Amino acid sequence: MRYVIAMVFAFIGAVLAAMFLSSPAADWVTAHQSFDSSDDAENLHMLVFIVANMAGLVIGWTVGWIVSGLGRRGTTAADQ
Repeated sequence: MRYVIAMVFAFIGAVLAAMFLSSPAADWVTAHQSFDSSDDAENLHMLVFIVANMAGLVIGWTVGWIVSGLGRRGTTAADQ
């Protein structure tokens, strides 16, 4: 059950990152760089967007893993 809760939190984290963080971060990073072609700018924009989404996914997973394990301290698989 802990994995399911962590996956739900990871999904929520990725959605929140995609909605509120990824695009502004990608716009900001590409605005502060100079490029020789528009393809280079678009590649960097895509890279920052994907990295921000992955960060949201990992942070969501970590929060879900911690939240789902709060009530299980001191119990092992053998105790169940």
